[in-house]
Amino acid sequence: MRYGDDRQRHDHALLRPSPRAPTCRLVPTGSWGAVSRFDCVVIGGGAAGLWCAITAARRGRQVAVLDHAERLGKKILISGGGRCNFTNLHAGPENYLSDNPHFCRSALARFTPEDFLEAIREHGIAYHEKKLGQLFCDGSAKQIVAMLLAECAAAGVTIMTSCRIDQVVRSPDDGFSIITSLGVIAGGRLVVATGGLSIPQTGASDFGYRIARQFGLPIIAPEPALVPLTMPSQEQLDELSGVSADSEVDAGGQAFREHLLFTHRGLSGPAILQASSYWRPGSVLSIDLLPGHDLSRLLTAARAHGKLLVSSAIGDLLPKRLVQRWLGRNGGDRPVATLSDQAIAALHAAFHSWQATPAGSEGYRTAEVTRGGVDTRALSSQTMEARDLPGLHFIGEVVDVTGWLGGYNFQWAWASGNAAGLAV
Repeated sequence: MRYGDDRQRHDHALLRPSPRAPTCRLVPTGSWGAVSRFDCVVIGGGAAGLWCAITAARRGRQVAVLDHAERLGKKILISGGGRCNFTNLHAGPENYLSDNPHFCRSALARFTPEDFLEAIREHGIAYHEKKLGQLFCDGSAKQIVAMLLAECAAAGVTIMTSCRIDQVVRSPDDGFSIITSLGVIAGGRLVVATGGLSIPQTGASDFGYRIARQFGLPIIAPEPALVPLTMPSQEQLDELSGVSADSEVDAGGQAFREHLLFTHRGLSGPAILQASSYWRPGSVLSIDLLPGHDLSRLLTAARAHGKLLVSSAIGDLLPKRLVQRWLGRNGGDRPVATLSDQAIAALHAAFHSWQATPAGSEGYRTAEVTRGGVDTRALSSQTMEARDLPGLHFIGEVVDVTGWLGGYNFQWAWASGNAAGLAV
């Protein structure tokens, strides 16, 4: 079982190891000689893994974080357009999907957005609410990574980068031994925070799922989530690429009102990304292109305006290209005065209830997160620990808990990391 690349180098100076925690020495794979021992080993140096390590180390635990990358926090750095949407003020259990929907309640209740904001304020990071409770750095996502690394240094966390993992085994003393390119790392507790499959260019892999399967934990089939959807070629919507409109998108009974963006491949924008987590292949999206308006009433009232065209009657409500394309799909532009009640009803349905059947999604390449993961029925909601294997914990995106777009997944990372960090 490998995590990382043989050719990567070890950047040992990223953080100085704690005086209590021995520096990891290179030991040939299979040699059980020089072993670096810690109370807890965290695999994965993303948001969840680092926050777990900080929480545990503050409690006096000797903690090591292992990551295959040269630098930590790649997904943090690209999040929120480079400004990191680090939490959402309204995060609650209802904002998360899981095959076991009540699992997230405990961790979210014990570590709230306000708890994370305390750390943000302590480090003097300026932030703002963009909309709908979404909090972003005023400056850069680099500030969040810098804060996490500073907190790791202050707490004495040892961080080992460019660390390829060849094998994870259960030790005779009921701890864990991780055989790596840097030697054997032993921990009484092991926390898996390796993330999901989304955005593979950041180094995402199925490593966490493989660890879970190795120790007998079930997996809810992973799928791309918060992802743009593709449309069949016969829809012929290419000419609308780049057009955006306020819309309400319903998938599986869950509706989201945000902007919808037409792309050369299909549909994107916040409304579609949100709905994509509830969409299933072959199912239909119901899209209201005029939420908050009543097209039937508007057109009926406009009949009195003589030669006024439908496009003019609704021209202030939607982008011109979208209006013309939709009218072309539904009888063309014409004077409102010529519309029968039946024609008005048809236009109302066309704009307010577009039934779109996507061909698929753009996949993990552009997915914000991965839906599915380690089945939470096999974990304790209090500690993130495997019920049948004491000492093994799973946190963050690798777990079958998926948040909405807008800072919810970061809040799950902080909350689940906190839960495990208080238990290890």
